[in-house]
Amino acid sequence: MMFAKELRRRLVAAPLLALLFALGGCVNAPVHPPAYSPLILISIDGYRADYITRGLSPNLAALASEGVRATAMKPSFPTLTFPNHYSIVTGLYPDHHGIVNNRFLDPVTDAKFVYNDRSTTNDPHWWAGGVPLWVSVERQGKHAATMFWPGSDVDIHGVRPEHWLPFDGRMSPDARVDQALHWLDLPVDQRPDFLTLYFEQVDHAGHSYGPDSPQVDAALREIDAALGRLIDGLKQRGIFGNANIVVVSDHGMTATSEDRLVVLDKLVDMHDVIVVTAGVVAGLAPKAGHETEVDRALLAPHEHMRCWDKSRIPARLHYGSNPRIPPIVCVADDGWLIETQSYLDRPNHHISSGEHGYDNDDPKMRALFVAEGPAFKRGRVAPEFDNVDVYPLLVKILGIRPAANDGDLNAVRAMLAPKSE
Repeated sequence: MMFAKELRRRLVAAPLLALLFALGGCVNAPVHPPAYSPLILISIDGYRADYITRGLSPNLAALASEGVRATAMKPSFPTLTFPNHYSIVTGLYPDHHGIVNNRFLDPVTDAKFVYNDRSTTNDPHWWAGGVPLWVSVERQGKHAATMFWPGSDVDIHGVRPEHWLPFDGRMSPDARVDQALHWLDLPVDQRPDFLTLYFEQVDHAGHSYGPDSPQVDAALREIDAALGRLIDGLKQRGIFGNANIVVVSDHGMTATSEDRLVVLDKLVDMHDVIVVTAGVVAGLAPKAGHETEVDRALLAPHEHMRCWDKSRIPARLHYGSNPRIPPIVCVADDGWLIETQSYLDRPNHHISSGEHGYDNDDPKMRALFVAEGPAFKRGRVAPEFDNVDVYPLLVKILGIRPAANDGDLNAVRAMLAPKSE
């Protein structure tokens, strides 16, 4: 856990360090002893499983060829950024770790969690339902460093990674890589055993322009170049042969438009219902005394949308028991969105060209998994598995005790080299 004085020093120094690293790259990198074998977990937000076949990610494809890859990784429901990133590092479904959406309410206090509002996400109580991997790493005498992984800049269970920065979307992919390499260059008693990197550029391009756009292709090239920069830096330091690199995404992406909208006002009297969330996944709460009519209106069959009482959400979704989930959950069909007329009447309302959050059985929501390093077999293609299974895999490689989780090591054990099983 970082003390206040050290925290202030890091926050002041971070922009200068990022600039220096971006300019200097990997020049005069120290060579590390062969025993150093860090585990590097990389998230490329919104990298749909089939993007790798576009031929725009040669560095990623090389890792997949030399190591292991999954045909796809199944995200947790809802297929949104914050729930899935926390599932990957806790091994818990969102229903169990409590980050049940990118936006949600505390049913006791009516406090609101909003993924892009740091004044809410910095509150540790939201995150207390899970024990992220960096907390276990630090508690068990190892060192962790996190580069913008959702939740990693929060004091969770009284612990932060030893090295971290608050999220700054202006920091370029190359600067993020150089910061990570700097952490790997620290003295032996400080350098990380576990390190994360996070890139959101592919996701942002998918939202703004759609998954089949040239802008997404450009983002794929940009992030693959950053991955190449990391690989080169590891090689210069003599680490690459011993480092275990795991590259994942949180979800896929599908095309959306103004022409595919379910308008709630046409189905239910909006005076009778509280809209907690809308978009791909709508969370709705009937107002007191209006439960019967709201249930009758929303739980009936609808075109382009399915709604459930939270207690009757299909078991395969592992969703519905957490008190933060609203009483009624509606999910749009692929490519459709659920909105209110009041939102659509706003002059500044926005409908993305690409979205995610849909049923995790949707092929377009499938996520990426690639891994390479001494812990993994070579040239293996693994069948699809749930993203909660990544957690026990990472724990096994790190050699630490796991926290309680929903993952199954047996689902991914076949990817491990014999000495690591």
